[in-house]
Amino acid sequence: MEWLEDNKIPIGKWSKTVVDWLTENATPFFSAIETVLETIIKALLAVFQYPPAFVVILVVCALAWWFKRSLPLVIFVALGMLFIVNQGYWEETTESLTLVLASALTCMVIGVPIGIFLAHHPRAYSLARPVLDLMQTLPTFVYLIPAIIFFGIGMVPGLVATVIFVIPAPIRLTQLGISSTPKAMIEAGQAFGASSQQLLWKVELPSALPQIMAGLTQTIMLSLSMVVIAALVGADGLGVPIVRALNTVNTALGFEAGFVIVIVAILLDRLLRIGDAK
Repeated sequence: MEWLEDNKIPIGKWSKTVVDWLTENATPFFSAIETVLETIIKALLAVFQYPPAFVVILVVCALAWWFKRSLPLVIFVALGMLFIVNQGYWEETTESLTLVLASALTCMVIGVPIGIFLAHHPRAYSLARPVLDLMQTLPTFVYLIPAIIFFGIGMVPGLVATVIFVIPAPIRLTQLGISSTPKAMIEAGQAFGASSQQLLWKVELPSALPQIMAGLTQTIMLSLSMVVIAALVGADGLGVPIVRALNTVNTALGFEAGFVIVIVAILLDRLLRIGDAK
């Protein structure tokens, strides 16, 4: 056993070597990523924070009615958002929503095409599966270390760590939806002379839409669960008061911010449920 311990595999050393090499040789690449992500974050912040809070609440309620046609849901959305304003966490909530929506947008833009590719290439999926497992099971705090090295402190490293942790969800569910398309539907499309691209857009994607939307919902919920961890690297939002409450053992502050996070999670869940739409 001592020999085994004395000759351990230098995983940590290899990881440090890779990070050091990326720091020295890929700085322009990471700078470009940081610029794009900062632009997305600033645009979403402007959408949420420039109008008065009550205007944003009215718009969200109108969207809830447009998509769901449910008066109880609209009332619940209004009361939930007014509760957030009442507790004095509106700015923090908009910052957290910005992080959640930016990560969801990034994950879906990257994850859905990857999921489609893996569904059409089973061997590639068998190779990608352990990587996806690693991304979801590796402690999220580990992602914060290279994120800080490459992007510094702020919203961007929090967003990057969130995307790495969350992106397996849309990849897996998109792959599942596309690969679960009934063979009869594909054969019918082929019988009518549909090309592979037409099969994708007119047969596979419509059939996989429930799974893809489930991936979007899971992406948003997982992103919301990362707000506290993202606060540790300087990301603004509801995670900041929770970290402050933890450091000062402030029970009142912790429960206030915690309840607001719960309200945001419930609102997002109700608004994104496909089955409730009429």
